[in-house]
Amino acid sequence: MIIPVTNLPLFKQKALQWASSFNAVCYLDSNSFSDPYGKFDTLIAIGVSAEVTAQAGNAFEQLETFRKDNPGWITGFFGYDLKNETEHLSSSNPDGLQFPDLYFFAPLHLILIKGDKVEIISNAFQFVLDQIEHQDIAKPTPQIAITLQPRFTKQEYIDAVTGIQEHINRGDIYVTNFCQEFFAEHAHINPLEVFTQLNAISPNPFSTFFKWKGNYILGASPERFLAKRDSKLISQPIKGTAKRNTDAKADEQIKQELRNHPKELQENVMIVDLVRNDLTRSAKQGTVKTEELFGIHSFQYVHQMISTVVCEIKDGLSAIEAIKNTFPMGSMTGAPKISAMQLMEQYEHSKRGVYSGAVGYLSPDNDFDFNVVIRSLLYNSAKQYLSFHAGSAITYHAIAEKEYEECLLKAQAVMEVLGGLK
Repeated sequence: MIIPVTNLPLFKQKALQWASSFNAVCYLDSNSFSDPYGKFDTLIAIGVSAEVTAQAGNAFEQLETFRKDNPGWITGFFGYDLKNETEHLSSSNPDGLQFPDLYFFAPLHLILIKGDKVEIISNAFQFVLDQIEHQDIAKPTPQIAITLQPRFTKQEYIDAVTGIQEHINRGDIYVTNFCQEFFAEHAHINPLEVFTQLNAISPNPFSTFFKWKGNYILGASPERFLAKRDSKLISQPIKGTAKRNTDAKADEQIKQELRNHPKELQENVMIVDLVRNDLTRSAKQGTVKTEELFGIHSFQYVHQMISTVVCEIKDGLSAIEAIKNTFPMGSMTGAPKISAMQLMEQYEHSKRGVYSGAVGYLSPDNDFDFNVVIRSLLYNSAKQYLSFHAGSAITYHAIAEKEYEECLLKAQAVMEVLGGLK
């Protein structure tokens, strides 16, 4: 049922506050970014009517079965280590979070917001509306500053980049996404307050508040992994980052430099080629094409180079198969894809888990949309473990110190919310 709402920001705030009391919540917010492929501005999936939790092995098969049993709206996440199912790979790095590799749920209640229209899909419509309307917005409590520790010292990071470039020189790989974790143990946060602050200072088109029991994904992602609209698949990899400037003229100059920077262009086109190759596994022959190459898109802290690759999906191919065929996303792996993933297991110091994975939904018409879990805080409240990863593309021309600074730039919004880096 569609309802009139006079104060949409307040309604969203109240709805999310009420939703966060449930064991499972998926809140997806476009933050009013223009998106030709967006189905809605905000989605809030609340409570569990059915769910599936799986580890790499037969996780996609379990999700396929779950989808057949739950053909309406479902929301959930894919962890990066499902790569061990899609390819002959393994993971043995430390994992402080202990999230599952896959979790999806069919919600009890669903709220969709598009423009100024709010639709509530629920068998208890009036109950949902009453609960939201009667919410008293909690006053923010002071967040005790949390100091994140890096898994790498700066020198260790530089040495690792040098080692990776030796592999590039030998021709083992051409480009890879090398990631590092920042973490805090014995961390106490209010996840809803942290997300609200993060979304306020760094609004992005694929922002996420996801709760699974006591585990949280608090995301400010700018990147779409894969979407399906009717018979069309859309992937929008990001490769290329530049720090914004508060001076408009200088900021425009930075955009132009990013648009023409040889290393950034090289990174982007290599990943576009990888994504094109991944999509051929799901595409009707001859339909894979690049709709936009080297597009420059601006966000709160950074300019990003984003390309758009599309195709027509093969007849008879399920939505889950299309996702599996391209997972993990090329922008977070490298080229050649399998070799890059193998090498990063050697060079990285922690398991990526949900980072480099995807959060999103499947709708009743079998369309779907999934982001890339980047610029995101992951929190296990039972273990009091807080984690944030950042990565950058390493190529032959990469300068290790600049890549290290890029990781810190990507962490800037999170550090601002939490209070610093050790």
